[in-house]
Amino acid sequence: MRRMRIEHTTTYTYSDPVDFGTHRLLLRPREGHDIRIETSKLEIDPKYTIHWHRDAYNNSVGVVTFSKPAARLKIFSETVIQNYEDAPLDFIVAEYAVNFPFHYDPTERTGLMPFLLSVYPDDSFRVRDWLFQFWKPGQVIETYVFLDILNKSISNQFGYMVREEPGVQSPAATLSGNTGSCRDFATLFMEACRYVGLAARFVSGYLHCEPTEKGHGATHAWAEVYLPGPGWKGFDPTSGELVGNNHIPVAVNRHPEAVPPISGSFMGKLSQPPAMEVDLRVTELDQKKPTAPSFQADTEKWASKTTATAS
Repeated sequence: MRRMRIEHTTTYTYSDPVDFGTHRLLLRPREGHDIRIETSKLEIDPKYTIHWHRDAYNNSVGVVTFSKPAARLKIFSETVIQNYEDAPLDFIVAEYAVNFPFHYDPTERTGLMPFLLSVYPDDSFRVRDWLFQFWKPGQVIETYVFLDILNKSISNQFGYMVREEPGVQSPAATLSGNTGSCRDFATLFMEACRYVGLAARFVSGYLHCEPTEKGHGATHAWAEVYLPGPGWKGFDPTSGELVGNNHIPVAVNRHPEAVPPISGSFMGKLSQPPAMEVDLRVTELDQKKPTAPSFQADTEKWASKTTATAS
């Protein structure tokens, strides 16, 4: 088990006071048998009201409203977690799914349907042509081996880059440019899995990584595939590794653009474009007796998606 503190600060600065629309926060890690939250703290300036709920994907969503204009918006989240995913390879796939291809049990397939449908259907032939270098129809291969090959191939074949543009690159754009960010690689992996009938979903979260001048943390994205037996298993095509206790999931969705950590809007006239600064630190802590839970480092612009409307 690893104990980690996640400190995530996002600051927006405006040349003139603006009115803030509703903001949606996806900052709280997903709790389960592998992740437990010890403490959680959220500070927001200016004055605000927040309501928490679970969405259709069981993500913890904070909906924030503001009562007065301001020239700065600062959101600080601090969470201490226990991560028990120490042995990601310690799982057993159901006998009927050990080898690929296989068909999901009908009782599970109904619930998996949203994760079997492509988000980028126009790119399906490009994805197919790339995918068929690893597997062709009629070939039988161990399911995990197939996924491992796919995961490592994206990491080895494509060049990683930090993209300043918001949103996610389509699989066709990633294949054409031979480069992408973590969210682009996760999307390509996810769409390749869906093309061959494997349920997959997009995951956004944090990564405990090598130290930089900003600390040991990065916003990160990867994919999960549903395997009968162990359930949702994480694959990180940026590193080519199975997801383990360096990864801290926050939100999942079938669509890769649906889960930015912060999204919202503002209204006002500005003499200069707004500025955004993100500081993220993931620090490993000493292990202590568990307590009851309470309520490559870079930060890409996908971490916050804010739209402006001129008054």
